[in-house]
This record gives sequence, C-alpha cells and structure tokens, in this order.
Amino acid sequence: MLKSKIAGIGAYVPEGVVTNNDLTRFMDTSDEWIQERTGIQERRYGKKFEETTSTMGLKAAEKAIANAGIDKEDIDFIIFATLSPDYYFPGCGVLLQRALGITKTEVGALDIRNQCSGFVYGLSVADQFVKTGMYKNVLLVGSEMHSMGLDFSTEGRNVTVIFGDGAGAVVVQPTEKEGQGIINTKLHSDGTYAEKLAMINPGSHGGYHAEKLEIDVDYGYSDAEFGEIFVNEHMVENGQMFPNMEGQFVFKLAVQKFPEVIMEALGDAGLSPQDIDMLVPHQANLRISKFVQKRMGLSDDKVWNNIQKYGNTTAASIPIALAEAVEKGAVKEGDLVCLAAFGSGFTWGSALIRW
Repeated sequence: MLKSKIAGIGAYVPEGVVTNNDLTRFMDTSDEWIQERTGIQERRYGKKFEETTSTMGLKAAEKAIANAGIDKEDIDFIIFATLSPDYYFPGCGVLLQRALGITKTEVGALDIRNQCSGFVYGLSVADQFVKTGMYKNVLLVGSEMHSMGLDFSTEGRNVTVIFGDGAGAVVVQPTEKEGQGIINTKLHSDGTYAEKLAMINPGSHGGYHAEKLEIDVDYGYSDAEFGEIFVNEHMVENGQMFPNMEGQFVFKLAVQKFPEVIMEALGDAGLSPQDIDMLVPHQANLRISKFVQKRMGLSDDKVWNNIQKYGNTTAASIPIALAEAVEKGAVKEGDLVCLAAFGSGFTWGSALIRW
C-alpha cells in the first residue's frame, strides 16, 4: 500500500487586522482581559461583500497547488472543511471547484463539518483516498469567515473575542519514499454534550433536543408555523442565532482529550513525545496549548502557536499554523510532525506525519 504525503501547502489571512482594543468599541472588554483568558492579541477579518469562506479558501488553495508544483487541472478530488460556509447549502467544495475553473473535469467535492477538528478529519479522508490509489492529488482546504456571524455585544464577548477569519490548504499526494508521509490519523467523537459549544439556530430541530434533554431554552416558536420555527423574531431579538459556548466545560475536556489523542498516535507508531519535532495544535486557546505542551514535556521550539496573531480560525487554524511553520523553516524534511485538534461536537483527532 502506498503512503500519502503533504506535497504542497498554502495559507491566506485577510488584510484587515482587528486588535483587542478595536473590540472595546463594541463591547465591555479590554486587551488585558482577552489576553489573560485566550492569549490572543489580534485577529483578521475579511472584507465584507468582497471576501467569503470560499474566496479565502481559493487563495490558500492556489498557493498550495503552486507549492506542490502541479496544475489546478491535476486536482482529482476536493475536500473542504468549514463551519461557516458561504451558503447553508450547497457546500463550499463545489464553489471552490467553480472558482478554480476546473468544472470540466467534474472532480468530486466533499464538505466536512467537524468544526475545529475539520482539517484533521479531512486529512484522514484524503489519506485513505490516496494510499488506496483512488486519487493522486487531493486538495484539502480549511477556511472560515467567522466575522460574519458573531455577536458584537458584551453578551457575546466570551465567544466573539476568540475567533478570526482565514484559510489554509494542502495538496495530498502518494509517496513511495521510505520514511516519509502520513503515519497515522486518529479520530474520535462524543456527542453527549453537543450543546455546550454550538450554534443552535437556525436549524431543523424545532426544539426537539431542548425538550428531550430538558434544556431550559425558549426558542419562541411553541405556537409558530413551520416556516417560523426555522427563523423567527424571538431568535433574532434574543441573540439565539449566534454561537454559544460554556468555556470552562470546553477547556476541561480539551486539556484531557488533546494529550490522549496525541499519545494514542505516538503509541500506535511506537514513538514517544520526545520524538516529536513539531506539534501543531488547533489554535483554540493559548492556555490550552501551553497546558498540553507541559503535559507532553515539549520545549517551546517544538510547539507552533500563532493564535496571538490570528485568533481561533477553527478548521483553518492547523493549516495556517503549519504553513507558517514550514515557511519559517521550523518544519524540515524528515521531521516528525504531530497535528492535533479538539472542538465542537465534541470531536477530536490527531495526525502523525514524517515530513
């Protein structure tokens, strides 16, 4: 069986820099408050009406394709990971295919909805397709435009201050080179506490889960017609169409699952944390990354963090960070690279790669 490798990588972040102080115009917060809780100093926001999740994904994809030394027509499958798609449907995969101008080849396009774990899940899918010989050039993109759907008020600050916009992409190809390629991927989920980090509305649930789980939430549609169950005035007025998060709950679970899934990957490969040359964690919170680093016994030069500059870009965070690490020479040929993520669902996963 073939192995697969990341043959090309690229990233894109919008020009618009939004500092912590900029956010104080909209909500009761401060630079000190945000940095203490998240480690974030600034983030990027895309240009409204000019940039979207798919257009940012396109820019990252074009860089990855060029970096891989192939033509866009060589792409034979697309995987697009995001929680902030351009449309409710169709997904961003086909929009990216259209934007690349490769519709004549009619390559397949798959959309991944695993939020912060989306890139790792997508990499696992690409790995299976390539090493079984089904595809030779899989384009995997993680892209997010969070700024279009955040609550810019004091009530929404715990979530809003965290997120930024951006995109990252890789081209996954087969390799027969000894000691190179994706060693393994490990994927997990537990939907028990799905509502602890979620965007509930709009949706087709009609209050079903709230009733079954005895969640005390008034969605304002007990006597509504079907059309009003999906979106109604009550949801808008009460801020129920924004992401919500129970921060402490998420933090405690993340610092447990991150090390577990990393150790699982290492153990399966007969390796230890000391063998890791670079850990690229999902950029969820600098405190989480530092906690995991300490648990794994890794030095600062073996963990790549850039949440300080870009915030949490969800499915885009790992490829943006990995692209930056490669560009700066922190990841070199032969290095053992570990990617790890944890996010809404809850889902989590890791990927171990010999670069």
